Amino acid sequence: MLAYNLLRSLMWSAGTTYTTPPNRLSLQGTRHHLINFIPKLLAATSQKRHQIYRTLLKVIAHKAVPDRPARNEPRVRKRRPKAYPLMTKPRHELRKQLQTA
Repeated sequence: MLAYNLLRSLMWSAGTTYTTPPNRLSLQGTRHHLINFIPKLLAATSQKRHQIYRTLLKVIAHKAVPDRPARNEPRVRKRRPKAYPLMTKPRHELRKQLQTA
């Protein structure tokens, strides 16, 4: 939950800083960019770390996903029961039974 909130706060910061709607930013893209930037952030001094953080926000903000209108998925089961009986015998016995019938 902490990692999810960290990613969402990064998305919010990037969106508000660079005037990109935060709900158009990719969660997985943000995660990918953060993972790539972590070694640079750890190795940098505090002055340089702020510049790298701003660059990270810029990269996140410029990777907005396209608008996907009417993207609602219904909550229904896709698989329907089949009209075939359950397999209660080993497959090789059923094959023999089919060949003799």
